[in-house]
Amino acid sequence: MSDKTMTADAVVSRLRSGMTLGIGGWGSRRKPMALVRALLRSGITDLTIVSYGGPDVGMLAAAGRIRKLVTAFVTLDSIPLEPHYRAAREHGALKLTEIDEAMFLWGLHAAANRLPFLPVRAGLGSDIMRVNPGLRTVTSPYDDGETFVAMPALRMDAALVHVNRADRLGNGQYLGPDPYFDDLFCEAADEAYVSCERVVDTAELTKEAALQTLLVKRHTVTGVVEAPNGAHFTSCAPYYGRDEAFQKQYATRPWPEFAERFLARDEQAYQFAAQAWHRERS
Repeated sequence: MSDKTMTADAVVSRLRSGMTLGIGGWGSRRKPMALVRALLRSGITDLTIVSYGGPDVGMLAAAGRIRKLVTAFVTLDSIPLEPHYRAAREHGALKLTEIDEAMFLWGLHAAANRLPFLPVRAGLGSDIMRVNPGLRTVTSPYDDGETFVAMPALRMDAALVHVNRADRLGNGQYLGPDPYFDDLFCEAADEAYVSCERVVDTAELTKEAALQTLLVKRHTVTGVVEAPNGAHFTSCAPYYGRDEAFQKQYATRPWPEFAERFLARDEQAYQFAAQAWHRERS
């Protein structure tokens, strides 16, 4: 068993322009923002992003890094519509495959199980089939003869997720109320990179939390990054909630101004700048 710890910059050095990249989390909750910021500091572009979208999508879209987006929604939760994503979409800056949340889930399941597609009822009778003319239906081979959407597998070159704790081998643990399908993102990708609030010894993972919180398994993980406060400004329950004041700053400032102040330097500089902004307001 090998030590998989690395830096965020080392993760990004393994990524390439043109990749299909999955990003875990949900809306503005437990997004791997330290890894997203490292990606933004690189020159990587022309990405296909697969995400239950939040500021990860908004930032990458505003920076012109996304060629195509596969998503069920893009939201900041307390701010319903992600403004930077909205601006990119209104200007036709990216291609969009917008599907139902359940279709997205079964696309992850199909990829995780190395299947080309899985049948799902979600999407039938809706405009999803009209706006995604490439989708196909299948008929049950059994007596029921029911028709289903054939949801294609959401295969990814790499996935980025953030969890509360991980060990050096790649076992990842969430401690909040929801795993947000991060385990499926890791299983559905050729490579998976897990950032975490703390890297701990393997024995520590089950001392204060139930075994079922260890959803991310080491055999699906390529690298582990210790990134305290690495989901900021999204939430990482139970460690910290969403930084609503900072999120509003992100949502209301012009992108070039926000990026220049908070994203132009390394992760330590980002955290320092965010803390300084809060001190200015107090």
